[in-house]
Amino acid sequence: MKQGKRVKQGSVRLLLMLMVLSAASSGSQIIVVAQDSDRVPGAEVVTFYGYDDCIQLSNDSTVVILCPAAGGRVLKYALHDQNVLYLPAGDEGWTWNGTQQWANMHAGRFDIGPEQMVPKRNLLWQGKWKGEITGARSARLTSQVDDGPGVYLVRDFELSPNSSRLSCKQTIVHATDKPVEYCHWSRTFVRGHGICIVPLTTPGRFPAGYVRYDPPGKLLNMQPEDAHVIRRGDYLLVTDRPQYPKLGFDSMQGWLAYHAPGDLLFVKRFATYPERAYNEVAGLTISIWYPDNDMVELEPIGPREKLVNPGDRAAFTEVWDLLEYPTPDLDSVDPDAISVLVDKLP
Repeated sequence: MKQGKRVKQGSVRLLLMLMVLSAASSGSQIIVVAQDSDRVPGAEVVTFYGYDDCIQLSNDSTVVILCPAAGGRVLKYALHDQNVLYLPAGDEGWTWNGTQQWANMHAGRFDIGPEQMVPKRNLLWQGKWKGEITGARSARLTSQVDDGPGVYLVRDFELSPNSSRLSCKQTIVHATDKPVEYCHWSRTFVRGHGICIVPLTTPGRFPAGYVRYDPPGKLLNMQPEDAHVIRRGDYLLVTDRPQYPKLGFDSMQGWLAYHAPGDLLFVKRFATYPERAYNEVAGLTISIWYPDNDMVELEPIGPREKLVNPGDRAAFTEVWDLLEYPTPDLDSVDPDAISVLVDKLP
């Protein structure tokens, strides 16, 4: 199983000794919490994709690589070394110098919304974060305070010891004296040209089960007709690039799945809250962006969180699973079978 190149290795005998590793190229800081062993099980600092201070979580089948140097992202989520995330050549080692415009970061991105209302947040989106190994196969990434939205973010990751299950918890922490209202917004880029499966909740609010954002970007089509969005029972399948790439859903089922090229099935699970307000324009719980290129964006969205006092917190957790699953042709996609599989996941 390929992994990132180890940066630190060797015997550590002082219980709970803190080793601080600084990466001169990025300026971010890794705090490795060591135990009375050679290293923390399944957690280490590695070089990957041009960054010298990544944190790698791993078990016998799965590798997760986190990037504190630029945006607090997941760069790799791989089963048997097959990375489901979209990470193209050309941006290796990129860091924000404080003046570049809004960068198109890749791979496992997280954000806050609502999309049309949240202020610019360059420090959160592409700035330097602090990384910390918190235990066996677990790590924390912490952003700087961004004065635009008036918050900072904490992301906690924990990989199962014996499966691909990855818990991703993002916490929004209030850091201003003015009340704010935001939501969790996941923006994960996966390898493109796969099939998305979204379970529907009935009755829903959208006649077609979804809305489409039509140009010039300010129109919500409530009754789209699209050859690449197919209803199959109580599910919608997004099979290829729609007429326009951004779609929104109001599903309360708490999961979505993606048949990725290479016989992989990527499942995201998350809590939903039917009695709470969702503050995206159309009250979305899921969005998908499916452009005509080599990526697809999978976007669970959390409910509105009102933070009033400095230090107030709101957390949202996604649970990721990556499974070996033969990539089907369209006619043989069985969303009911996928639903049964999701229900059996631990």
